[in-house]
Amino acid sequence: MSAVTLCECFARDGLQHEPQFIPTETKRALIERFAALGFQRIEATSYSNPKVVPQFADASELLKDLPRKTGTFYKATCDNLRAVEHALADVDAGYGASEISLLVSATESHTQKNLKRTRAEQWQNIAEMARAAKGRFRLVGTVSVAFGCPFEGKVDPAGVLNDIERFAQLGVDHVALGDTTGMASPGSVRDMFSRLSKISNLVPIAHFHDTRGTGLVNYVAAYEAGVRFFDSSFGGVGGHPAKVKYGGGFTGNVCTEDLVNLFESMGIATGIDLDGLVATAEFCEKALGRELYGRVTRSGLSPLVASR
Repeated sequence: MSAVTLCECFARDGLQHEPQFIPTETKRALIERFAALGFQRIEATSYSNPKVVPQFADASELLKDLPRKTGTFYKATCDNLRAVEHALADVDAGYGASEISLLVSATESHTQKNLKRTRAEQWQNIAEMARAAKGRFRLVGTVSVAFGCPFEGKVDPAGVLNDIERFAQLGVDHVALGDTTGMASPGSVRDMFSRLSKISNLVPIAHFHDTRGTGLVNYVAAYEAGVRFFDSSFGGVGGHPAKVKYGGGFTGNVCTEDLVNLFESMGIATGIDLDGLVATAEFCEKALGRELYGRVTRSGLSPLVASR
């Protein structure tokens, strides 16, 4: 039994950053491989407007022919009621997602940039989505820029906690805090998740980006604060959609292969098949046609992990 639950984000958060369309059959092969490796949660696709994020114009086609592994949740991102209605139609047809995420930004400026509406409008939007989806999916609320905003700077933890409580009131019991442009530090991570632990019946999820090289240490801090659900992406790919630019430098996620290696070296079981880890990272590189950012892909697993 794994001590932590990892969500593999390559096929959604990873691919949204890619300007070229990745063939549906390639996405399907990737997701099947992630499930076979032992990931209990997989970001499969998004019901975003294809004019804004054309990478996921094939969401229904992908899900329709995607084999499912028992015990694995397949997540789709929804950013408005129309997206939830699309997700519901796919479920009714027998092939939809088992988990959907509902997004809010911690600041007004990021909301306007990322979602093209005010925070008040987005919360009204989220309430409508939650009511429509209730009982049909596991709902995951995500607070973007929870640790710092590229437009407004410091984010008040009390405001983030208020957002989390609003999610809870809507029946959302899994909440992810996103360090969208890599501003978190171990201290701020421990503080935020310690505050969150006081809200009962919520499952906290850590979602960090490695913009400034702090992703792994922040995941350790989150683990020490009691978090057991984590997001990552093979090769460290991902970030904001290709057509929505903000934040400088590296915008990607923490590399899955590096995070698995770290947790396993700490004696924290991930439930991931270590024998297939690097080969899958290489498969992801082949899918995108370039070398990605994982250190473990180049070096291999730590000999201390591989020999256990």
